[in-house]
Amino acid sequence: MEVVETKPQITNIPETKIQPVEIEILPVVYDIIRSVEKDPIDNTAKQKESAECSQKVLELQRTLEASRNTIRKLQGIEHSKEEQLRRLESLRKQLALKQQLIKKYKNVQF
Repeated sequence: MEVVETKPQITNIPETKIQPVEIEILPVVYDIIRSVEKDPIDNTAKQKESAECSQKVLELQRTLEASRNTIRKLQGIEHSKEEQLRRLESLRKQLALKQQLIKKYKNVQF
């Protein structure tokens, strides 16, 4: 009977790189408010302003949806704030320990 050693399989979780998304919400909101505040007397002008305002609202909705999708892709978003802080503290301790070990091995003369 042979003894077979098995090594635990370590699966690397790929880190998703999120590209920064520039979110320009305030200018669009400002344009929407400004469009609503305008009160043209002519009916054709009202219809034109209404259509432009609708387009701006749709643009805002697309921007917000893109922001939501980006946020959902962020690593660690499924964890609570407390758990994230605990993990951060644990990683900081590990970093400090590794830095101490590096200093120790640099000072050791062979």
